[in-house]
Amino acid sequence: MTSFILALQFLTRIPVPINRIVTDKQWGQTVLFYPLVGLVIGFFLAFITVLIPENSFNLQAAIILTFWVLITGGLHLDGLADCADAWAGGLESPQRSLEIMKDPHSGAIAIVTLFLVLLLKWTALSYLLAQQEFLRILIITPVLGRCAILGLMLSTPYINPNGLATKLNLYLPKKAASLILLITLLISFYTIGLLAVLLAIIIVVLIRWLSQQRLAGVTGDVYGASVELVEMGLLVSMVFL
Repeated sequence: MTSFILALQFLTRIPVPINRIVTDKQWGQTVLFYPLVGLVIGFFLAFITVLIPENSFNLQAAIILTFWVLITGGLHLDGLADCADAWAGGLESPQRSLEIMKDPHSGAIAIVTLFLVLLLKWTALSYLLAQQEFLRILIITPVLGRCAILGLMLSTPYINPNGLATKLNLYLPKKAASLILLITLLISFYTIGLLAVLLAIIIVVLIRWLSQQRLAGVTGDVYGASVELVEMGLLVSMVFL
C-alpha cells in the first residue's frame, strides 16, 4: 500500500500524505503501480465526463483535457517540452542535449510541441465524445501512457545518476514489472483492440530508438514525453480505428 501511495503522490496531484519512513525497496516497487495510477486517472476523467452537461463536444473535450493536465500537475508535459528543446538544439552531442533538458526555460520548439500535442488530444477527444465506447477509451489511455514508463525502464539504460528515477530503476523488481506490463497490455488488447495496443508499443519502441541514438539511454524527461506521446497517439488512432 505504501508503494501505491508513493506512486500516486509522484504521478498525480492527489493529496495522499505518508507519515512513515520510506525504504529504497518501497521506492523501487512504486513503478509496479504505475498502470494502476493510470487507471485511477482514467476513472477520474470518466467521472468528470459523466458530470459535464452534453451541450458541446468541443467544450466537454476542453474541460476533460484541463482536468487531465491538472491531476498530473503537467508533470509529463514538462518532460515532453524538455525533450523537444533538447532534440532541436542538442545536435552537437549527447551532453549538450542533457544540458538543454536541465535548463528550466522553454524554447519556441517546446511551446510549439506542447501546443500541437494538446491540440491533437483535444481534437480527438471532441470527436470521440460522440462515440458510445468513449469512456472505455478514456480509462485505458492513461493506463497505457504509464505503461510506457514501465517498458522503457525494463528495456533501456537510465543515464542520469542523480536523477529522480535512479532509485526507481535500481530497486525495480523486473520480473514482477514484466508480468504486470504483460497483463496490462493483454487487458488493454481486449478493451480497446490489438491495433491500438500495437501502436502504443510502436511509439515506445520509436522513443527508445531515438533516445538510444541521441543519449545512449533515457532520462526522466524521456519517460514523461513517452506518456504524453502514447496518450496522444492512442486518442488520435481511436478516431480512425
